[in-house]
Amino acid sequence: MDTADLGLPVDVPSTALFTDRYELTMLQAALRAGTADRRSVFEVFTRRLPEGRRYGVVAGTGRVLDAVENFRFDGRVLDFLARHRIVDEPTLHWLADYRFRGDIWGYPEGEVYFPGSPVMRVEGTFAEAVLLETVVLSILNHDSAVAAAASRMSVAAGDRPLMEMGARRTHELSAVAAARAAYVGGFATTSELAAGFRYNIPTVGTSAHAFTLLHDNERDAFTAQVEALGSDTTLLVDTYDVAEAVRSAVEVAGPKLGAVRIDSGDLLLLAHRVRQQLDDLGAKDTKIVVTSDLDEYAIASLAAAPVDAYGVGTQLVTGSGHPTCSMVYKLVARAGSDDPDAPLLPVAKKSMGAKTSVGGRKWAARRVDADGVAEAEVVGTGEIPSELAGRQLLVELVRGGEIVAREPLDAARDRHAAARAGLPLSATQLSRGEPVIPTEYLRA
Repeated sequence: MDTADLGLPVDVPSTALFTDRYELTMLQAALRAGTADRRSVFEVFTRRLPEGRRYGVVAGTGRVLDAVENFRFDGRVLDFLARHRIVDEPTLHWLADYRFRGDIWGYPEGEVYFPGSPVMRVEGTFAEAVLLETVVLSILNHDSAVAAAASRMSVAAGDRPLMEMGARRTHELSAVAAARAAYVGGFATTSELAAGFRYNIPTVGTSAHAFTLLHDNERDAFTAQVEALGSDTTLLVDTYDVAEAVRSAVEVAGPKLGAVRIDSGDLLLLAHRVRQQLDDLGAKDTKIVVTSDLDEYAIASLAAAPVDAYGVGTQLVTGSGHPTCSMVYKLVARAGSDDPDAPLLPVAKKSMGAKTSVGGRKWAARRVDADGVAEAEVVGTGEIPSELAGRQLLVELVRGGEIVAREPLDAARDRHAAARAGLPLSATQLSRGEPVIPTEYLRA
């Protein structure tokens, strides 16, 4: 998304070197061969979902748009390429004027996808489109993996809010991207201030065990926190003895204490005991927040517990065991010459095993049953059948190099909730299984 549109003063630096060297060496060879200007179509898709996942979640689209807009080869970047002899002089001159001037279509952010779904389609000359491969994949693979984990956790949590708390478990920049993707997938807040600053995501946070250990006793720590933050704060009660901490917390903050947090131990057992103790002390409105290496399965196991909110870190920012979506960026069609009107020819890699691709510029639509529930992802080339024309999934993102589809992050978050609700109910099962709907191919 364009943070400037939301009044957030964050500039994205050049993304030109967020790429693999072979993108530039292919460019050099294509320029020399006279094929660089051939009209080309690249598509992003995955051949399979991570094991056990029933659907994928498109996330990072807004960040891709920022990356494309800021893909510029400035003087320092060109000096680096020249100094290390990565490309020759004619290629350096070409890169100095590089701007992506093609078109990009894609599934809108927050939409769900399945094996073979053309989640993004990049069209332009071979030269300008091939350079974007690595940065597009790095963003979509990471963000979509986190969003998929977040979506599953959101399903498991039901109406209880989820807090993203994974910044300390990943790279400092990926932490910001992960918080953004988690918000798309259904999380309500983040502890990461950079994500709050850049993307306007609500932030939360009160204290860690270090604050309690700083003081001579737990009561002094609670008193200092309540005096500084008010009685509506959340007090961490598992530093020493939970029952004693809960008693002190209510005595210090009163029955209007906002919440207590449990970060270790048998969370199911402790949640029931703490809830009973809070009620007995008159703090019936005090909420219980649980953290401690949660994933979607742990959250689901606490569904019957008196828990009001969950904080999730490590498992979320690592995709809950699947840190990538294995998306690829493949040339699927190209013109036979430099003539702008030359027809596009479908192309595809032929290989043994599971690395096959389907050539041709594709459309995608989701067929639904009489009740409006999705029953198939239909992917095709050529003319789309009339009965699917109103169900097309790809939207225009970039036209002639200009971004045309920036939107607030909440739009993607709302879109995901609606898209997930339109899937068969079995999509929300955490048990292992195949994609919840099949992918069908229609060839021209």
